[in-house]
Amino acid sequence: MAGRIEARLDELGIVLPVPARPVANYLPFVVTGDLVVVSGQVPLIDGRLGWHGKVGGTVNLEDGMRACRQCFVNLLAQLRVACGGDLDRVVQVVRLGGFIAAAAEFTRHAAVMDGASDLAVAVFGDAGRHARTTVGVPSLPLDSPVEVEGLFRIA
Repeated sequence: MAGRIEARLDELGIVLPVPARPVANYLPFVVTGDLVVVSGQVPLIDGRLGWHGKVGGTVNLEDGMRACRQCFVNLLAQLRVACGGDLDRVVQVVRLGGFIAAAAEFTRHAAVMDGASDLAVAVFGDAGRHARTTVGVPSLPLDSPVEVEGLFRIA
């Protein structure tokens, strides 16, 4: 029987992918006590980057939001492994960190990151409400327009 969070993902039409392997010398997540830190995820879809470029340049605001949403889906895939396959162990989305590769004149970084934050709340309800940092950067790995990292409390 699927758990509460898996059922919610199904309602939202979300199928979690096989978690991406690290592209360098780091772990995909670290569990310490009741916290899980998930390394930054880019918007991979079927193992390929779904968007390329800079938000406010070749990537518009709406696609930037979609890309951040996909990053959160990829965070959930890593988190499920960290939780031994049971996302119902997640007690709180504590913090999300967003990195937005943006054109110099772009200033709507927070709106882009809402793609991830809105999905966190849609999946976990009030437990999905979180602290957040959103930072504009000149570039990201693989020419990704966004990257999202997460901190979660688990039971």
